[in-house]
Amino acid sequence: MNKNETAIILIEFQNDFTTEGGIFHGGVKTVMDETNMLANTVALVKEAREQGLQIIHIPISFADNYKELTNKPYGILKGIVDNNAFKKSTWGVEIVDVLSPEKDDIVIEGKRGLCGFHSTNLDFILRSKGIKNVAIGGFLTNCCVESTMRTAYENGFNVVTLNDCCAGLSIEEHNNAIEKDFPMFSQPMSSKEFINVVNGKDELVLEGKGYE
Repeated sequence: MNKNETAIILIEFQNDFTTEGGIFHGGVKTVMDETNMLANTVALVKEAREQGLQIIHIPISFADNYKELTNKPYGILKGIVDNNAFKKSTWGVEIVDVLSPEKDDIVIEGKRGLCGFHSTNLDFILRSKGIKNVAIGGFLTNCCVESTMRTAYENGFNVVTLNDCCAGLSIEEHNNAIEKDFPMFSQPMSSKEFINVVNGKDELVLEGKGYE
């Protein structure tokens, strides 16, 4: 795995999820603690920066009146509106301090929905940087991480999902996504396994999960 062609994509590591007092922190805290995902991600990013990998942050944010969304949102976006989460003017929308972007990081703007590609220029940036391999972690395991993973897969990138750098609203949802869905669209592995592949200590074995 060529380091110059590899990026780590961090989805919504924002205070509303990551931090005590964040609007949705209580919902994800159990899984965060179970997987130790924040500490794992911090360690991974530190190592990745030393190795010269590209770090890409994809926060989600909205105007105070959520004018970017339909007047009658439903599903998970309704939950965001109903709870007044991820407003541009709030502390909750900020990227958590321990993962603050550094000068060589890229922060993707314009994420208003679930997939990190759909309303942003992520695909353009990856291709313009010559990125072929993406390793994805963040929130929620079975929502934005999964949506971004699926699109990356269909867009032709080599996709790794970092199963110890993700969290969902329940351990059941988290585990189900990793065990049932992730292998269909990516190579799931731990952050340490990923770094070993990057450093050539292990090989990336492209396995298929086909129709059974």
